Amino acid sequence: MLRAAMAEDKNVKTKPRIVICDDEELIRWSLGEHLTAEGFEVGLAQNGEECLKQAMETAPDLIILDLKMPVLDGLGCLRKMREHGLDLPVIVLTAFGAIETAIEATQLGAAAYLIKPFDLREVTLQIQRTLSNERLSHEVSYLREKERARYGNLVGDSAAMRSVFEMLRRLEGIDGPTVLITGESGTGKELVALAIHNQGPRKDAPFVEIDCASLPETLIESELFGHERGAFTDARQQKRGLFEVARGGTVFLDEIGEMPITTQAKLLRALESRRVKRVGGVTDIQIDAGIIAATNRDLAKEVENGRFRRDLFYRLAVIPIELPPLRARGGDVAQLVAHFLEVFTKRIPGQLKGVSAPAMEALTRYAWPGNVREVKNVMERIVTLFRDEPQIELAHLPPEIRFAAPQQVVTTTGSSRFVLPPEGVDLDAVERDFVVQALERTENNQTAAAKLLGLSRYALRNRMEKYGLK
Repeated sequence: MLRAAMAEDKNVKTKPRIVICDDEELIRWSLGEHLTAEGFEVGLAQNGEECLKQAMETAPDLIILDLKMPVLDGLGCLRKMREHGLDLPVIVLTAFGAIETAIEATQLGAAAYLIKPFDLREVTLQIQRTLSNERLSHEVSYLREKERARYGNLVGDSAAMRSVFEMLRRLEGIDGPTVLITGESGTGKELVALAIHNQGPRKDAPFVEIDCASLPETLIESELFGHERGAFTDARQQKRGLFEVARGGTVFLDEIGEMPITTQAKLLRALESRRVKRVGGVTDIQIDAGIIAATNRDLAKEVENGRFRRDLFYRLAVIPIELPPLRARGGDVAQLVAHFLEVFTKRIPGQLKGVSAPAMEALTRYAWPGNVREVKNVMERIVTLFRDEPQIELAHLPPEIRFAAPQQVVTTTGSSRFVLPPEGVDLDAVERDFVVQALERTENNQTAAAKLLGLSRYALRNRMEKYGLK
């Protein structure tokens, strides 16, 4: 996993911390001595108010909570913890005749309950079981979030990319959908086309691509439909077109906006009739291929300007997918950096393992006009040149990234209210920036940073994982 080197958290613990809350001093002492001997760090509280204060200030790994206490009883303490967003695991202690109260505590989120008098070995086993379940739950949540943050070779956790992934999941299993992918150069349009092909019933058949911008008008028709021998000068033998080659698979028409208007008319006829004729041929050839087109142009404007056929536009845009530019994807930059760092360090062995905090700040501040393709190229260059360094430093970055000016994403009026600028903001970028500021202001004390942001410590940790702030 990506490791952004940050100052050491003052609250980092080598032992799990457990708070024991009971109004009986003998129980507090005996449990405390036993758990200390078992290798835990122990805090003691004699009522619910003391327990709540310790929970908010130290974010322990587990709380052992007596239900019947003066000042603030166990149920009241548990309710207040949940109201404050503290989702810490809790084991409640209860007398034999108060099982119903213990059951009520489990309904409030308590992990388990123990009946007094209890065996100290039973306490240890229940603590180990609860902590193990808590770790497993967090690992599952993390893996689910990680899985949601990618689709095939596409990586991203911003709202814009989640919408794209949701659309791609809806297309899974559909036989040869007609899709139009739009987006700036470098946003990953070919990856989306491949993902659609690979998740459909045609995945074992050919995926055939043609770049409409790279071929002259005299050749593009021959490439698409094929030609017969002698159809034109240099046509010395018969050639199958891409629609024939892709039989049973998918044809990807990249940069469709560059296709000449005359070829557009022939493509439309082919798509409508599902038949083509080779150049110079007289026999119809059946088309059996899914059609995916992509462009970095605004085809609606091209239609209005007479440079693209309206009927072909509607025929291609059966299912439109718009890829956002990277500058509108907020925290996705950190995830992409981590992804490409992993990819290229496997391909180019060395010592490089992570990214320093100043370098990551510069990488996420940069506007990335070349989008994901630019991130990929920059990371390949860095890994190639600095593979024997322990981590990527600010000095390793290209000058245009290292000296990029900070982007102002929000303004204030002097009050506590934030003012949305006219051009709007990327909410993920704003959230990540606030998390970084809170950690810097509190010298990476996660409990204090979470309090500044109005979050529980676990919620803060989830956001840190989301934005690569480890």
